[in-house]
This record gives sequence, structure tokens and C-alpha cells, in this order.
Amino acid sequence: MTKEVIIIGGGIIGLCSAYYLSKEGHQVTVIDQSSMDFGASYVNAGYLTPSHIIPLAAPGVMKKGLKWMFNPASPLFIKPRLNQNLLRWAWAFNKSCSIKNVERSITAIKDINLLGRDLYAEIKQQEKFKFQLERKGLLMLCQTDKMLEEEIQVAEVAKKEGLTVKDLSLDELKQMEPNAQFNAKGAVWYECDGHTTPHVFMDEMKAYLKTSGVVFLKNEKVIDITVKGEKINTIYTENSTYQADEFILAAGSWSNILSKKLGIQLLLEAGKGYRINAARDLGITIPTILAEAKVAITPMQGFTRFAGTMEIAGINHNINQVRVEAIANATKRYYPKIELSTSEKDNAACGLRPVSPDGMAYIGKSYKCKNLTIATGHAMMGWSMGPATGKLVSEIISDKKTSLDLDVYHPDRKF
Repeated sequence: MTKEVIIIGGGIIGLCSAYYLSKEGHQVTVIDQSSMDFGASYVNAGYLTPSHIIPLAAPGVMKKGLKWMFNPASPLFIKPRLNQNLLRWAWAFNKSCSIKNVERSITAIKDINLLGRDLYAEIKQQEKFKFQLERKGLLMLCQTDKMLEEEIQVAEVAKKEGLTVKDLSLDELKQMEPNAQFNAKGAVWYECDGHTTPHVFMDEMKAYLKTSGVVFLKNEKVIDITVKGEKINTIYTENSTYQADEFILAAGSWSNILSKKLGIQLLLEAGKGYRINAARDLGITIPTILAEAKVAITPMQGFTRFAGTMEIAGINHNINQVRVEAIANATKRYYPKIELSTSEKDNAACGLRPVSPDGMAYIGKSYKCKNLTIATGHAMMGWSMGPATGKLVSEIISDKKTSLDLDVYHPDRKF
């Protein structure tokens, strides 16, 4: 049955949801408070990462976070502030930093990432898109024996999950990247991973959806929602009112602001990430994560991207130059011959990633609202999981059996 569907949020999750819903014949409208040409969906590392099987909330992370709290250049920075929502989130995050959370999450994270990776390829083939899609894998580059040992341990878990992964000595690493000079002990290579250039995919998808009849309402901020009979009746923007059969909340870091209007307690914090682009040949051909520094490097179409940090400091797009310098400094520590220029650093951009307390996305319907599907909270893996989430959302709306078991992603789960 054809339904009128409104998607709140025009990032990667919103666009992929619109894509699969329109394929099912639904009438789709996407509402976004921005001009839909910046933010996390445009400045991310472009990774498709089945390798990222360990959720953000894992044993020892909270301890590191408390230690790093006083270092604004640290990979994870939580800005201390007296905020009730942050305190609730931090309490739930601390509880989730457990072996139990990791064990229940590993297979689910792997499966949704594999589905997302394969759907990117399917979309490209079916729609004749031109966006970059490569399968060169991902290198976890380590400078210390301790980190290399930790990464090898994670790799063993990945192998048990059926992923293709290999340990590399420094000599083997140099053979793979002969034009790069390393300061490292070795690496772990996840052959299963891929990468893209995000803005190219986003632009192609928006153009395709417009020709497919999807309506875009840009610079429209949803300010209120009314409910009747446990269903959303009307949403109000600053300019108009809208009604539909089904609604999808895919507003990223802003999702919990809107969910409160429905009485849904969606624990979510904005995790700011930064990127620096360098439009020159730096000798890096394989996507690489600098393991100790948590900095991602991606060879994209026409440039190399350096991305990283997780700054939990509320919703804002302020550029913290200390964080930008941290990415540049980390790059030089691992690649002594690479020095990012002042102009490259001055042109840094940021995006806000929606982070749940247990590191797992929220995908599904809340018991409190029958015609609302929530799709947010993907943290650093929103790009990788985008098409899979869009397909799952479409299956929910279309009353089909979902491609994956969604229990672990339930929006009403307890922490």
C-alpha cells in the first residue's frame, strides 16, 4: 500500500531511507533545517567498515575518557558541563562500557556494515552512479608494540566473525605503500573494507531522488509536533505545517530534541568530528587509521582527507583549532614527510555525529508512537551503515520482514 512519508533529516540516513521508500512506491518528502550540503554526511572519512566490530562503549573507554577530559587535543574529549541530558548519557555510557555490551554488539555491527557495503555497490550498479567506490581495505597503523598487540587481538575476533584480515610487518606495509614513509611498528589490514568520496555520493543521490519524485524542503526547521491517538498528526516548521501517514526521525544529533516532544527519551549526544583536505599527492593509496591517535586518512577523488576526533561538547559547529592541530600533528608523527599546510588547516570543517550510550544505532519504532520510525545514533559509522539503515527503514514502513534482526537497535531499549 502506497503511503505518504515524511523524513525529518536529509543526511546519509535520510537520503538512503528516501531512496528505498521511493523504490517501494511511497510518496516521500524530506525536510531538513539546513541547505543539505554540509555536516557529518559530507565531512566523514568515507569508510565502509565491517572491520569496526567493537562499539564505542567498550571496557576501559570511560576511564580513558576521564583521563582525556582535561586534554582538549585528545582523541575523545568530553567537555565538562552541568547538563542533565549529558549526565544521563554519561551514566548510561559508563554502564555500557562492558564486555557484555561488546559481545552482544559485535555480530550486529558486522552484519549491518556488510549489508551497507554491499548496498553501496548495488546502488552504483543499478543507478549508473559515478561516485568513488573502492575495495582496497583498511590499514590500522600502529606505532607501539602495545597497540599492535591490541589490534591483532581485535583482528582475531574479526577472523572468527568471518572477516578477511591480515597482520602486516613494516616491510610488508612498505611493499603495499611504497611511496609513503612510515614511522610505525606494523599494521593490521582489513581487506573486507571499502571507501568512498562522500559528497559525490550525496550529490548524485539527491539528483536521482529529485528525478524520482522525492520532494525536498530545505532550510525548514521542525519546531513542534502534535500527536493524536498515539500517532503523529501534524509537524510544524517555521514556515508551514505538514501531515503524512508515516514519519521518520533521521535528524542526527538533533533527533533527541524532537523525540522529547513525543515523550520519547532518546539518549543521544553530538560527537563532533573534524576533517582536513589536502589536494595533492601524498603517496597514500590505502585508507589508514592511525591507531593510537584515532585519526583516519582516506585517498578520495582529487584529494586526501584527514579526519578524526570525538568531541562531545553540545550542538555547535565551532571549529576548535586545537583539535585540528591534533589531527595534523598526529599525521606528521606517523608520516614524517607529510606536513599539512596552514591553508589546509584553516579550511578544516566539522560535522556532528549522533552518539548513543552503548554505541549502537536506534532503528525502529518506539512503543510510544505508532507511525514514527527512528533512525539515528550511528556515531562514527553512519556513513558505513547508511544504505542498510535506509533499506531497513523502508522494510519497516512497507510492513516487510526486515533484512536484519532489529532487537539490538530498538529505540526503547534500557541502559
